[in-house]
Amino acid sequence: MRKHIFNAGPCKLPDMTLENTAKAVMELGNCGQSILEVSHRSADFQAVYDETVALFKEVLNIPDNYSVIFLGGGASMQFCMIPYNFLGKKAAYVNTGVWSKKAIAEAKLWGEVEVIASSEDRNFTYYPKGFQIPADVDYLHITSNNTIRGTEIFEDLDSPVPLIADMSSDICSRPIDVKKYMMIYGGCQKNLGPAGATFVIIRNDYLDKVVADRKIPTMLKYQTHVDNGSMFNTPPCINIFAVGQTLKWIKQMGGVEAMERRAIERCNALYSEFDRNTVFRAVVEEGSRSRMNIPFLLAEGYEELEKEFLDFCKSKNIVGVKGHRLVGGFRASTYNACTMEDVNALIAAMQEFEKAHKK
Repeated sequence: MRKHIFNAGPCKLPDMTLENTAKAVMELGNCGQSILEVSHRSADFQAVYDETVALFKEVLNIPDNYSVIFLGGGASMQFCMIPYNFLGKKAAYVNTGVWSKKAIAEAKLWGEVEVIASSEDRNFTYYPKGFQIPADVDYLHITSNNTIRGTEIFEDLDSPVPLIADMSSDICSRPIDVKKYMMIYGGCQKNLGPAGATFVIIRNDYLDKVVADRKIPTMLKYQTHVDNGSMFNTPPCINIFAVGQTLKWIKQMGGVEAMERRAIERCNALYSEFDRNTVFRAVVEEGSRSRMNIPFLLAEGYEELEKEFLDFCKSKNIVGVKGHRLVGGFRASTYNACTMEDVNALIAAMQEFEKAHKK
């Protein structure tokens, strides 16, 4: 029986992605080989790769002067690759939680980092707004959605300097103006496919703006992977296939506009329940609440029931609501493939739990 999946990553995937990828494991098309066996240099896989890139560009309306590549190492590898390539003297970062702090720590290895805004003063329960972007930095880096703390920015900033965004957990969940970004990147496992592939969307003219006097290993140069179509080394073929299937599903469902409508519906339903429920409470401040990752806690006086609620969810066929190990509590990750049926099952569980324990 299919469970109601709220995992933060690997994420719940569309049935279409699972079914078609399972078929490709047995045989990719009619080539007599599994997607696990086929050569990445073959015409069969090149067709898969080209279709996936084309779908990505279509779904997000990516301009022609941008490249889409798939790399390894997760978004965490990008935390070091970005400053390695582009931080000459100083970069600006916005600190919105765990992943931003990791990116900042890596960037400090290569130059000065100016943290121009932070929500650490209120335990990362809001997304900073109205901050000033300095004109004397090599780039501005933001994390558009905080997977652990559950905050999100819903606007594409007007930046006077090159803008780079980690969109690991909100990519393809809403329309974005790609032209405003120098680079967008993220791990695919939070909204697009299985773990093991990282997407990078990068404006081609910035490939010439790497730090001139820095010796950068071949594998850590973006130009290497753009020039070789993600195939300088063997790419994660099955992951790219699965991402392509998810992008195909997004297109069939009505594109990122439809994904945004679904996301708002899911998010509003859960936060409305937190407002009503006497046993559970929301964490994130209004105006910054992520549509993709929704953390919540037990209300005051009910804290000792955390394990009991997790066990109760398991009995209701609900998985993935345990909060991140660094912050505890609960978290419902409602990525694109999450349905209102899933959300309603969680809401019903919270209501039943409230009825059994309300003081």
